[in-house]
Amino acid sequence: MSLQGRVALVTGASQGIGRACALRLAQAGASVALAARNQERLEHVRTEIAAAGGQGAVFPMDVASEDEIKSAIKAVMGQFGKIDILVNNAGITRDQLLLRMKRADWDTVLATNLTAAYLCTQQALGSMIKQRWGRIINITSIFGQIGQAGQANYAASKAGLIGLTMAVAREVASRNITVNAVAPGYIETPMTAGLNAELKQNILQSIPLGRAGADVDVAHAVAFLASEEAAYITGHVLNVNGGIFMG
Repeated sequence: MSLQGRVALVTGASQGIGRACALRLAQAGASVALAARNQERLEHVRTEIAAAGGQGAVFPMDVASEDEIKSAIKAVMGQFGKIDILVNNAGITRDQLLLRMKRADWDTVLATNLTAAYLCTQQALGSMIKQRWGRIINITSIFGQIGQAGQANYAASKAGLIGLTMAVAREVASRNITVNAVAPGYIETPMTAGLNAELKQNILQSIPLGRAGADVDVAHAVAFLASEEAAYITGHVLNVNGGIFMG
């Protein structure tokens, strides 16, 4: 699955799933634009890519800011000349039961997890349409499929990503652009590290494969969907969850 000559933009690339996706895409030959708020961590990922013989570049960006998205993508275009692959990965949680959830926490999660994907996709599509080739991959979640108590904002944002994926897939298919989503289950990342031991054990017991996923499990799925081998797949949600949800 060679991505030689392709340019990929990964949001939330400073850690976790985003970092793993960036490393995997670079390994496949893509030049990777690394976007996130933390420039120091992005530089570390760029160094990892370079050490493995790949090419990466850092573009600090807060996906909650439309202006920063526009300026960062303009900078990516200025440096690489195009964007072939967009991975909308950036995401946050602000968990609370709905009755106690603050409007600000609802708005922040929706802005970061869903609105940012709309804005990034909108900005990157011009390049893909011009060259009549593109791959857009949205990182959703199992909780966008089955819901989760205390995560109404997060689940709504991730379910929204699935709807966005299917709608845009229909809009751009005639231009040889595919739009797909990857829905991770329980993946060991900095975001899940704070869960208490009892909850982790309960989750593991419900996974048919009997283990938590790794960030690279998601990255392999993303690399496949970005490849020529996945050219006839669009509007699809690829579950990477160890069998915890089958649907």
